Amino acid sequence: MARPAQRTEGFGETIFSEITALAVEHGAVNLGQGFPDFAPPDFVLEAARDIFARGEGHQYARGPGLVALVEVIARELEPRLGRAVDPLAEVTVTVGATEALFATTLALVDPGDEAVLIEPFYDSYPADVAIAGGRCRYVPLRPDGAGRWALDPDELTRAFSRRTKVVFVNSPHNPTGKVFGREELELIAGLCQRHDAVAICDEVYERMVYDDATHLALASLPGMAERTVTISSAAKTFSVTGWKIGWAVACPALSTAIRRVHQWIPFCVAAPLQLAVARALEQAPARGYYDDLRRTYQARRDRLVQVLAAAGLAPMVPEGTYFVMADTGQDDDVAFCRRLTVERGVAAIPPSFFYSDEHRHLARSLARFCFCKEEATLEAAAARLGAPVSGQGSTR
Repeated sequence: MARPAQRTEGFGETIFSEITALAVEHGAVNLGQGFPDFAPPDFVLEAARDIFARGEGHQYARGPGLVALVEVIARELEPRLGRAVDPLAEVTVTVGATEALFATTLALVDPGDEAVLIEPFYDSYPADVAIAGGRCRYVPLRPDGAGRWALDPDELTRAFSRRTKVVFVNSPHNPTGKVFGREELELIAGLCQRHDAVAICDEVYERMVYDDATHLALASLPGMAERTVTISSAAKTFSVTGWKIGWAVACPALSTAIRRVHQWIPFCVAAPLQLAVARALEQAPARGYYDDLRRTYQARRDRLVQVLAAAGLAPMVPEGTYFVMADTGQDDDVAFCRRLTVERGVAAIPPSFFYSDEHRHLARSLARFCFCKEEATLEAAAARLGAPVSGQGSTR
C-alpha cells in the first residue's frame, strides 16, 4: 500500500468532531463547537433569496473575488486601517477565513522558516505551518490574576529570530476572548519590523467586543501596512458559518503571493453567496445591525458566565468573541469535558488541543464554552448543569 505524505501523519480527527459526535450520541446541549443554533438575520437571507431568484452568479466568479464584494470590503476596512484600500489589488475572497489562513501561510512560509504562535491558538495555524514545511515557536498567554489573559513581552521577544517569517495574531482571541490592547500590538509590530516578519491577523470576531474593549487592527499601526495580512469572514458576523465566505486584505505584493496559491485551491468562491454577503455588508450599518449584535451577544455572555459560576466553575469574562473559558478545578480537561457531555448532557471543548505539547499543562483545568446559542439553549444548559460540577473526578 502506498504510504501517505509524512506531513499528514500528525493530523488526526479534530477535537470538535469528537465532542460533537459525543454530544449527538448522548443528546447533549452543545456549547462546544462555535456555530450558532439560530437562523441568520432576515435581511441576509433575503439577499440570498433575491440573488438566486434573479439567477445571478451561476458561473465562475472572478478568481480573487467579485467586484461587488471586494469593493464593499475595502470600503468597510479603510476607516479601521487608516488608509485607502485598492479593492482589485488588495482584497482576495476565499473559502472562509480558514482558506485565507492556509493560502496566506503557503504564500509566505518556506521550509525551514519559523512562525510565532500565541497560545492557545486556533488549531489550523500549526497545521498550516506544518504543511508549508515551517516550524512553530510558541508563546503562551497566561491568566494575570485579575481575570484577564496576559502576554509576556520577554517571552514573545525571545520567540522571534532571524528565521521568523510570520506571527499569527488573533484578536479578538479564540478561545480566551482576549482583545489585544495597543501596547501589546505595538510590541508585535516592532518585532515584525525588526525581524522583517509578516503579521497574519485573524480578525473574524472583530464585531464582537464588549464592555469597554476596543478592537484595534494591527495593520493600522505605523509601519505595518506593508507587512500585515488582515483576515476576516462573514461567518461569525452574520451567523452563516456554512457559507464559507472569507477574505484576506494585504498590500499588492503580499496579495499577489496569496492569489498565486488561492488560484490552485478553489480558483474562485461561490458567486451567489459572494453577492449576498456584499449586499449584507452594505445594509448592516444602516440597520444598526452591528450594535444589535454586540448587545445581544453581551447579554448571552453574561448569562453563560452566570450559569457557569452557579455550577461551581470559575468563568473568565471574555472581552470579545462568543466563547467563555472557565476553570473547572480539575486536572484533565479532556476527561472533564467527556464526563460533562456524557453525565450532565452539556458539551464543552477541552482547550489543551489549542496548545503545544510544551505548554499543554496550562490548560489542564480549563474548558471552553460558547454562547452563540438561542436563549432557550443556554437555559437548557443551565438546567442540566444544575448542582455544582467541579467535584467530578480528580482535582488538582
